[in-house]
Amino acid sequence: MAPSLIDTAIASIPSKGNGDADWNPKARDLVRRLGSEVNEYPPDKPYNVCLDTVPVTIERLPYYPKANSRLPDAGTARVNIAASEESPEGTQEDDWAERHKHMTVVQQHCSYWDKDGDGIIWPQDTFRGVRAWGWNILLAAFATFIINVNLSYPTCPSYLPDPCFRIYIANVHKDKHGSDSMSFDNEGRFRPQMFEDFFAKYDRNNKGGLDIYDLARGLKGQRMTFDFFGWSAAFLEWLATYLLLWPEDGILRKEDVRRVLDGSIFQYKADQYADKMAKQGRLRKAVKYSKSGKPVTATVVAVSGKDESEQNEDLVFFARLSETVDRVAHFVALALNIA
Repeated sequence: MAPSLIDTAIASIPSKGNGDADWNPKARDLVRRLGSEVNEYPPDKPYNVCLDTVPVTIERLPYYPKANSRLPDAGTARVNIAASEESPEGTQEDDWAERHKHMTVVQQHCSYWDKDGDGIIWPQDTFRGVRAWGWNILLAAFATFIINVNLSYPTCPSYLPDPCFRIYIANVHKDKHGSDSMSFDNEGRFRPQMFEDFFAKYDRNNKGGLDIYDLARGLKGQRMTFDFFGWSAAFLEWLATYLLLWPEDGILRKEDVRRVLDGSIFQYKADQYADKMAKQGRLRKAVKYSKSGKPVTATVVAVSGKDESEQNEDLVFFARLSETVDRVAHFVALALNIA
């Protein structure tokens, strides 16, 4: 049974304890199977990753390479590919890794908004980019304000702030903050170990991703002392990721999150939304932003009459509205307990 709103709220409240292995089925099963030998886990390695005297080390088990691991040297940061156990060579779709090998991974993450390739992201670039995902005007304006106002100055080439709040991609590594998954290092490289760690620690039942309850635990577990900016930034980043991916089953898949980090999923989501609008005959919204930045009207599928799905559109709308309200309530619970 999925965790309730109360469970999610409680999960994000700062704890004065030293961990609780019982909350995580993986950790609970490990203790049940190994008993005191848990201190020697993993058994086939010359090192150990947990101690029964420090429960938090059992509650949050890190990633370690198995014998048949496809991810070599996970602890070594990759400068231009977002490598994971499932995708050790980074994103191969649309030849992404090859086409972006001249950029660090954090620069790749931002490249979707730099349609003209000048290395500068204007506020209007941010606005258009998120609007292309189907976000409404208010949400897009809020996202633009948060992103450009907060992230512009560290990237500026001079000591004076940019009056237009532009983000300079060459210096975007300076926008790194704490209290997140720590998947990027201070130079913009991607750290597979930290990425794998986040999912190994907080995917509590090996479902291949994170639900809102897992994210609540993750946000709490990654907090750094008095890092108020980092706490807020991490929350807003995960909220934006959830809104972008909007998983039907409520689970953020690991590979989808990895593609968010290297930016390869952004254009895919824009195209996906444009195709959806085109099939519905909604020409005004059926706009694809090409790699050159020029708007291209998507092909419209002619529809004669209403099919069964269209006849039930109102019912589907209200069902999704109810689901949206429930998910937003969970995120509000996180926000109220994030400090």
